[in-house]
Amino acid sequence: MHILITGGAGFIGSNLCEKLLQEKHRIICVDNLLTGCEKNITHLKENRNFTFLNHDVIQPLEIAEKIDAIFHLASPASPNHHSKLSYHTLAMETMLVNTQGTLALLKLAKKHQAKFLFASTSEIYGNPKVHPQKETYNGNVSPVGPRSIYDEAKRFGETLTFHFFRKENVDARIARIFNTYGPHMLVEDKRMIINFIIEAIAGSTITIYGDGRQTRSLCYIDDMTEALSRLMFYSKTAGEVVNIGSNNEHTVLEYAQMVKEIACSKSDIRLTEPLPQDDPEKRRADITKAQHLLDWKPTITLETGLKKTINYFRKIV
Repeated sequence: MHILITGGAGFIGSNLCEKLLQEKHRIICVDNLLTGCEKNITHLKENRNFTFLNHDVIQPLEIAEKIDAIFHLASPASPNHHSKLSYHTLAMETMLVNTQGTLALLKLAKKHQAKFLFASTSEIYGNPKVHPQKETYNGNVSPVGPRSIYDEAKRFGETLTFHFFRKENVDARIARIFNTYGPHMLVEDKRMIINFIIEAIAGSTITIYGDGRQTRSLCYIDDMTEALSRLMFYSKTAGEVVNIGSNNEHTVLEYAQMVKEIACSKSDIRLTEPLPQDDPEKRRADITKAQHLLDWKPTITLETGLKKTINYFRKIV
C-alpha cells in the first residue's frame, strides 16, 4: 500500500514509518521538522520505498501518486512548560496543525479515496471525573485554560474527522493516544519519563512535579504502532473512536522509583516542582474497545519497555 504519514519524523511517526516499511509498504513521510527530528528517519532514507517531504501540512499538499492511507500524527505534543518544543511555546502551530492541517488532509483523503486516521489524545478527557476513561466519556476540559491550545484543537480535529466521515464518505477513524514512551523520544520534550531517565543516568536529582501521587499509564511504542496499524487496516474500524494505551496504572513517584532501580542509579528523588495548572490527576485508558475491535492489548511489560528506553538514551546522551 501507499501510505502517507504526517509527523513522520516525530517519536510515534518515525517508529510507525519503520514498522510499515518492514511490512513492505510504500511510505511518504511528511514533517516540517518543527518538533520532529530528521535523525529519527535518516536510516530509512536508504529504503527505496521511503520518501521524505519537508512540508507544513497546514498548507495544501499535492501528491502525484495514489495514496491508500493517511496517518495524521503531526502536532507538537509535549505539555512541559519548560520545553521549547511544547505546545505552550508553539501554541499557534499546535492549534493550526490540528484544525487547518486536519482539514487539508481530510480533503486529500477524499481526493484519493484513502483511509484516514486522526491521532487524537487522552488529553481530550481533560482532568477526568470518570476513571478509567472510556471513549463514551466527553471529558472535563477547560476551553480557556493553559492546556486548551492542545486539548481543544484535538477535540475540533475529531469533529472535523467525523464530519468528513458522515458527510463526505471518507473512510476515517480516530485514535485517542494515551501516554507512550520508547526510542526516538526527544530529550528536549522534557516529558516525565524522559526527565526521569536522563536524571537517573546522570546521577542527578530526579525531580517530580506535585506530590507524586498523580497517576499515569504508559504504553511502549511497539505496542502503540501495532494498535495504530490495526485501527487503520482492520475491517469495521471506519467511524470508530478507540483509546490506545496501557491500563497498567502507577503513580508518578512509582515511575521515578522504577527508573532509578532499573538504571541502577544513585539519584535522589525529590518533590520540588509545583504541579502545572490543569494537569490531570489520573490518567488510565479503558482499552476494552481496542481489545474487542482490534484484538489488541499491550504485550511489552513496563520493566522490559523501560530497560529498552533507558538503553536507548544511554547511547544518545
